Amino acid sequence: MSDLNEMNASPAAAQSGDRAPSGKRRALMQASAAAAALGALGFPSVHAKSNVTLRFLNNETSVDSNRALRVAAAEYERKFGTKVIIDSTPIDDTFPKIQASIKAGQPYDIATIGFIAHMIILANQGALIPVTEMTKKHQWGPQILFPIKGQVWWYPYDYNLAANYYRKDLYAEKSLKIPETWEQYLSNARALTVSKDGNVDRGGCIFPIASNGASNWTSFAFLWAEGVRVMDKNWNVIVDSAENSERIGRYLDMYAEMYKTMPPNMNSASYAQLLGLFATDKVAHSAYSGRLVETIEARAPTLADKFGVFPYMDSKGNAKAVNNGYDGFVVLKSKQSEDAMKFLRWFIDNHYINWLHTAPIHFQPPRLDVYEDKRWWAHPLIEKHAQTVKAMQSWITDKKMVINSIDSDGPTPDVRPAKVFESYVFPEMLQNKVLKGMSNAECVKAAGEKIRQVITA
Repeated sequence: MSDLNEMNASPAAAQSGDRAPSGKRRALMQASAAAAALGALGFPSVHAKSNVTLRFLNNETSVDSNRALRVAAAEYERKFGTKVIIDSTPIDDTFPKIQASIKAGQPYDIATIGFIAHMIILANQGALIPVTEMTKKHQWGPQILFPIKGQVWWYPYDYNLAANYYRKDLYAEKSLKIPETWEQYLSNARALTVSKDGNVDRGGCIFPIASNGASNWTSFAFLWAEGVRVMDKNWNVIVDSAENSERIGRYLDMYAEMYKTMPPNMNSASYAQLLGLFATDKVAHSAYSGRLVETIEARAPTLADKFGVFPYMDSKGNAKAVNNGYDGFVVLKSKQSEDAMKFLRWFIDNHYINWLHTAPIHFQPPRLDVYEDKRWWAHPLIEKHAQTVKAMQSWITDKKMVINSIDSDGPTPDVRPAKVFESYVFPEMLQNKVLKGMSNAECVKAAGEKIRQVITA
């Protein structure tokens, strides 16, 4: 797009008559002609500063993503005079930093956030500006916009759908098939576990148990496939109903057996271990999104044609699920919200595809039109891993696929499941089972009681 404040090609023509221009007028005409000549040679236009500085909190900390934002910010400042300062931080630190900036009376103007829980909490606080005018221009996949009271409060840029990655070469060596039931999955994990001197050297799988976002995101889609829900359509807590208790109990039993096939130190495992252990041949299965593909390409290229992906499954082989994941841009309520909205509109119009390409497999498009955009498909990694990309696309087009998460469970987007997410009640349920030796009934009862406490707090 051309600069909005392009210099005029020339001043208005002199009035009719034979009078020559005055000295000042002649100088102005010469300066204007020189500016036009410079523009023709490709020199950038120069603009007055707007005296506006926007603060952008970014949790996409990869080199490429940081570079893309900084390049866009520099271009925006050159064109419009508004400075955009990029402050990058790990995903687990994003929400606390946003809240701290609000409490300090100096909220960030724009941010990326990685959990629907955080968007809902911020919207409920009145801390966000709606972006409905922007999202209504496109068609979106399911379970991604999460409108509240008729307004959309973030602009999604990817699905982070957690699914199961596995080693195809190891499957071939053991003549294993993609599992359709929990028992089959557990059998595969056991078959691929390698132990030395009584210690697990290569784990059969990894599902975190720590009280962190990684556990919330990757360890519970088995429950969604099994039909477990936290709350009913009237917001009653039903996680400990008789039916759900039985389903969760089956999962707790399976998790306890899977835990035996996992590498050591699972009590503190987070995102880094999910990525790194798979890439270094320390686990045969790992749950993650497309980031795992990019990690393999960067750190273990010999594995680039040796992995596959499949969704979570229920215990009987009747249903499939992926754990909902999402990232989006939010505009915070600040003194410069209007300028922040202008920047975000411009960024989406001019840099959305470029932004998606900074994490080409991980940033699975939520906008359906992108899957038809040849510019997006032109990225080498998307072309190389087209089979994986199309599998990921099928998860959002298959109406039978269960897409759910702790923080989006319930009849509508609401702060109550967001509170459940932030309480880490589900990881604690696994801890109670595996580390404390509590019975299934005790684990589920404790979870139900805590959920009721946190949603009324």
